[in-house]
Order: sequence, then structure tokens, then C-alpha cells
Amino acid sequence: MLPVKHLHLNHVLQTVSVLEAVVLHSFGPEGGQVLFTRDTGQLMLSRSGTRILSALRLDHPLARMVVDCVWQHTKVTGDGSKTFVILLASLLRVIHTAACQDANVSHSYNSREAAQAATARRLAQELLVFALDQLSEVIAVGVVPYGCCISWEDCSSNSPSSANSNINCLQKVLTPFFHTRLGHTYCDFMSQLTCDLLAFWKFGHGHPSSSLQFIDNNFPALHTLVSGFPVNSSRLIEGQVIHRDFATPFPQIDHQPVKAVVFSGYLQPNVLRAGDLLELEGGAQMKEEKERKARSITQYSTWAEQSLEGAIAILQRLDVSVLLCAVKQSDAALALAAHAQISVVDCVSEDELFLFTQLSGATPLSDCHLIEKEHIATLTFCRPILLGAHRYVHVAFHDCVERLLVKPSSLIICSPGEGQTGQCASAIQDAFHMLLSTWEPMPVSANTSSKTILHKNTGLVHACARAPPSQNCMLEPGCVVPVGGVFELLLHHALLQRSRTRSSSDHTDKSVPAVLKMFANAVLNVPRHIYSHSPRHFLQFQTWALSAIQNYPYPFSLTHKLQHNTTPLQSHGETECLLEDGTFSMCFCRKTDTASQLFMSDAGLESVSCKHQLLLAVLQCVISLLRVDAVICVNNALHRQSLRLSDISLEGTEDEAEE
Repeated sequence: MLPVKHLHLNHVLQTVSVLEAVVLHSFGPEGGQVLFTRDTGQLMLSRSGTRILSALRLDHPLARMVVDCVWQHTKVTGDGSKTFVILLASLLRVIHTAACQDANVSHSYNSREAAQAATARRLAQELLVFALDQLSEVIAVGVVPYGCCISWEDCSSNSPSSANSNINCLQKVLTPFFHTRLGHTYCDFMSQLTCDLLAFWKFGHGHPSSSLQFIDNNFPALHTLVSGFPVNSSRLIEGQVIHRDFATPFPQIDHQPVKAVVFSGYLQPNVLRAGDLLELEGGAQMKEEKERKARSITQYSTWAEQSLEGAIAILQRLDVSVLLCAVKQSDAALALAAHAQISVVDCVSEDELFLFTQLSGATPLSDCHLIEKEHIATLTFCRPILLGAHRYVHVAFHDCVERLLVKPSSLIICSPGEGQTGQCASAIQDAFHMLLSTWEPMPVSANTSSKTILHKNTGLVHACARAPPSQNCMLEPGCVVPVGGVFELLLHHALLQRSRTRSSSDHTDKSVPAVLKMFANAVLNVPRHIYSHSPRHFLQFQTWALSAIQNYPYPFSLTHKLQHNTTPLQSHGETECLLEDGTFSMCFCRKTDTASQLFMSDAGLESVSCKHQLLLAVLQCVISLLRVDAVICVNNALHRQSLRLSDISLEGTEDEAEE
């Protein structure tokens, strides 16, 4: 019988606590970078939580489960890997404490462990049920009114490198995002570079999902990594960079515009035509067999040469100057193309050819004898470009704005080392995932489907986004709150308010208020770690924020402040602010109030939708971990494969690989 290792709640908590200790080194504004050393002596320095966790060599299956859950979450939202582990550890601690204090726990050791596991599963299940059913409502009522809903049109309307970039809402979201991955030095530069890229790729209808999804899907073909240069050398260039060099000598193309064709096959056929196939079956006489083979080869060579010359002649007659090929062309084809002054770029990746066809509007061609008008792309220019130590092909498109209403541009990412370049590229792509999650509508529960929400303490009415009567109310896309633990502190207060409301309204079910208090205490652990370097600052932050919540349930709209660059109102009392959708929100603010100034901080903004998805993902991970009862130890040696990143291999030594 295979040995079985039973897992208890303590084992799960200890495993997650080890991962928490790793990510805490780089968490928060005062967090540093983590240094890893490979067996080969190469070093990796990073602040990215996903990169740090993926670089660990983890033997424990629970630890690998956690890392996989983190990776799946960040793959969608691009954010929250370190907060994921911290929240997971906090929830397991509060669940462990509640399970140990359960009055129904038996005094027997074995039954006590089993009862603790059962209680932990029950509490985790109640937390997940509450989150799936009511968490969005709590966020809509208790968190969103203290933030703002930034408009995509306002974010992307600024011209690249504009002088008014300090009031760019999108940059306020991106700067703290890059700060958690690349550090303080380059966060402003990378956020501005990302804003410039989005401004160039803004589609005509203005919906953020189209622009962001297009960039994300084509990001491998839209960026080029260049090592050996400082990060601030990164820039945007017009058109597309094809990461291949010319296979034929590049001729000086004098005529404008340049005509190009995307070819998916071989100029010279790589198979024989029907009737010209070599007959290899046995015959009566060996001499006849050799003569028949030689005759067949001669016929095929003559036909292939004529076909190749005909294809080049057709391209030359149509004034085609550039041929982009997905496969390696033969020496004969390249020689004939060079003689005809046709530039050939072969072995182009599928991603780059797909982007080229989208931007140019041309249709890929498989047979040059069937070329039509829709197969020819018109380019403004096609020329070699030297980026670092490599030479590529640089093309710009002609009249493509009529269809896309964009200005196609490629991103050049520079850094001193290859590892840093890869981290910058990963951070930029994760930023697109985060922005996609930010502008995705987040539904709230049916309890808030009405158009207004009445605040019980003050009687103020907060208008919700308009929705048809048959649909649930949706939170506006682009909801953000200030960074620095504001979301967690607001949610902590909202959960405690909900628990007190449930306690007074329902005297029969005591479990729901207890679960809400557990959830609130676990969430508060995130800002506590953010201000761990100064507990006094955490207490001041908590006091100021609670004062703002109690005195001013709906602070001065950040949307109004960011759009008009105004200061808080000088008058005391209530103010009615007109929102973008025509609804009204009751607002309070005092010019000298410190708590209100806390929410007006220009430190940055973070997505409410990403935070909501993070909480749901953590609770689902808790359920998965607590359902594991035992680990079966397999006796036979399994193939060991270390977790690796896209550009950093962390396998063992050559001896370990041979074993």
C-alpha cells in the first residue's frame, strides 16, 4: 500500500505562510527586490510577485497549487499576485482561529483535528457563498462612492507626451501598477509610454475593450526587445517591425508607394504535380527503372523552373517590391527574386504576418499564379532598421486609417540586460490585462437592482447607474479608488456595517455576522502590511479614513476633481454633483478636512473590478486547499520539472537532468 501523508489545517497554514514570507519582502511601497541565483550563476532581480513565485522550486503539492491559482488569476487580471498570497494567509489564519475556538470541538486529538477541518471547510464555504451573492453589493455601496469612475474617452484623449499628463487619469492608474513591478525609478516613464501606445491604437468607436484586446492579442508582434541600452531609451516608432532580415540584398526602392505581398507557401513547389511523381515500385529491369526515374526528375525540374520564373514574372509585372513569406525559400527562388529586384523576407512568424494582414488589409497568397488586387498591400515604406545588435525590417502602412482609425506604432523596449527587458515587456502586457478588467462591467446582486440606494444613517440618496428594469444594476466601467489600502479599509468598514445590520435583523442565524467579521479582519491585514514599516502611519491612516466614512458618507467626487482639476469645495455642508450619465450624487467635503485630503491623494488609483476578482479568486483557492485531506507518496521516480518563467529557465544542473 502506498504511504499516505494526512494533511491538517496547520499544514496548510504553514505552507501558505512560507509563501507569504517570500512575497512580503517586495510588498508595499517600501518593498524591495528579490534576488535569485541559478545553478549556472546567472542572477534574477525582480519585484513582480508572479515572477518571484514562479521562480521558486516547490516540492510541496499545496505550494504548487497556490502558485498555480496565483498564476491563473494574474493571467486574467494581470495584477494582485502578492496581495493574493497575503489575503490567502490572512483568511486561513482567521479560519484556523475560529475552527480552534469552536465549542463543538471534541477533546480527543484525532476527532479534534477532524472537527477543525470540518469547521474550516464550513466557514470557507460560507465565505464563498457570501462573496458570490453579496460581495459586489457591499463594494457598490461601501467602496465605490469614495472613488470615481474614470472615462475611457477622457483617459485616451490626451495626445502622446502631452504637457497635461499630470492630470491623465490613465497614468494615475498605471504608475502605481508599474511601481509594484519595476520599482520607483521607471514607473512614471513606463506608464507614460503605455499611455502613448494606447493613444496611437485608439479605435474610432472609443470602446476600451476593442483597443485593449487588439493590443493584447497582437502584443508579441507589436513590441521588440533591445538589450544593452537604458530603459529610458524605450520608445514608439511608426508602423510595424518584422523581426527578420531581408533574405535578398535590399534594393533601393525609388518609387512610392511600395507594394508588398504576403506569401504563405513556396515560390518553387516542394511537391511534384500529378503525373510527374517518381515511380519507385519495383520493375522487371533495373536499367528501365533508372531511365524512368531520370526522365521523371528532368521533367519535374523543368516544370519547377518554369513555374518559378513565371511566378517571379507575375510579381514583377504587378510592381511588387516586397515578398513576405512564412517559410524558408529555396536558393533558386531567392536568386531569381534578387535579379528581379524583389526583396524577400522569409521565415516570418505567424503572429507578425497576421498583424501585417490586419493593418494592410491584404489577403495572404498561396499561389502566385492566382494573385489578385486584394493580395497586394500598399506600404508607405519598407526598409531595414538596426535595433541593438539585430537588423530587422521596418514597414509603414498606407491609408490604413480609413478602416482602423488608428496610427499603427510598434513598441521598442530597452534595458541593460535581457532579464530586465523581459520583465518590462511582461509588466506592460499585464497592464493591458489590468485595464481590460478595469473597464469590464461588474454586475452587482439583485438586491441593488433599483436605481437608488438609501443611506440609512444620513438619508442621502446615491444614484446608481441606469439599467433596464429587467437587468441588474451594473457598476460603471472604470471604477477606481486611491491606492495604499483604501479599498481594503473601506471594505473592512462596509463588512462590519453589514454584519451589525444582519445581527440586528436576523436573531436566528448567528453564523453570517461572524463570517463577515472574519472576512473584515482578514481584509484589514493588507493595509497593515503596507504600513508595516511605520505602525504609527497605519493608525493615522485608519483614523483619518474612518473619520471620512463617518462624517462624509459620499466625499467630493474624484471624477469631478480629475476632470476639472479643481480643489475641494470651500463651503460646508452638502453639495449636489452632476455625474456623466446625468444622475446626481450627494457629496460632502471641507477644505481643511484631513480625511478628505487623504482620499484626494495624487499617489495613484487602483481598479475596483480587479480587487473584486481578486477576493473571489482567493476564496476559491481557500476552498480548494481545505478540501485536500491527504497526499499519496508515489514510490517510483517521477520526472522533475521546475517551474519556469517565459524568459528565465530555472531547471537543475545537467547531472540532475540526466537523472
